[in-house]
Amino acid sequence: MPKIHGIIAYPVTPFAPDATGGIDTTRLAALVDRLVSSGVHAIAPLGSTGELAYLDESEFDTVVDTTIAAVDRRLPVIVGISDVTTAKTIRRARYAERAGADAVMILPVSYWKLTEREIAQHYRSIGDAIGIPIMAYNNPATSGVDMSPELLVTMFDNIENLTMVKESTGDLSRMHRIAQLSDGQLPFYNGSNPLVLDALRAGAAGWCTAAPNLRPQPCIDLYDAARREDLEKAQLLYDDLKPLLQFIVAGGLPTTVKAGLELMGFPVGDPRAALLPLDERGRAELQDLLAGG
Repeated sequence: MPKIHGIIAYPVTPFAPDATGGIDTTRLAALVDRLVSSGVHAIAPLGSTGELAYLDESEFDTVVDTTIAAVDRRLPVIVGISDVTTAKTIRRARYAERAGADAVMILPVSYWKLTEREIAQHYRSIGDAIGIPIMAYNNPATSGVDMSPELLVTMFDNIENLTMVKESTGDLSRMHRIAQLSDGQLPFYNGSNPLVLDALRAGAAGWCTAAPNLRPQPCIDLYDAARREDLEKAQLLYDDLKPLLQFIVAGGLPTTVKAGLELMGFPVGDPRAALLPLDERGRAELQDLLAGG
């Protein structure tokens, strides 16, 4: 499979403005093509930004098919497949693999608090069902499940196709711990937008982010500068991006990114209820941030 690195862009999921409110496949394909053409390094549909938790199974399949067709093998595609049940997650994993995904990303989601034994078995069952790599996604703020570096490295050692970790707690020490425990063998990716510069300095293989929907080039330039160890240039780019990164995280990624795209003349519909569109005050602040960029 192609190497996964760099700026991993998370597209929003456009919804049709008509009464059906279904997936706007034309708009989704256009958005994905914009992202690919911008120079990002991979595309990751159906993460938190893509409102995976708000889609039914038919809509999930539609987003997978539309995204993979639009990418057309130009970049790696990592499909978010997370669900509360192992059975449904396996169905989604198999569908993504058949459709041509290069990898899947899994956030362990649970109503009941999962034990480490249950988390490991969840990933093992999915890994046994597919032949493509798994990115384990740790984001307790959204899932309610926190996976320690020790657990992540143990699963890496014992589940053949669990080969990557997206760390989104915003705790840099966890990234250092993953590198230490795995002797640098387990690639980790930053999923905390405000932490990006520190994460890249710590050796993150990439940055998983929704920001390229709005400002792709500064994200790419930041990654490139960090890779060159041009830390002065990287710091300047980060300082420029930081207010936007903080705003979209604080306001909710689907809500803020969709509002930003509309302000830029590329409407993709509102987020799905119970999420609400960005209010007028927020839109005015976002407009200023985009104009300043």
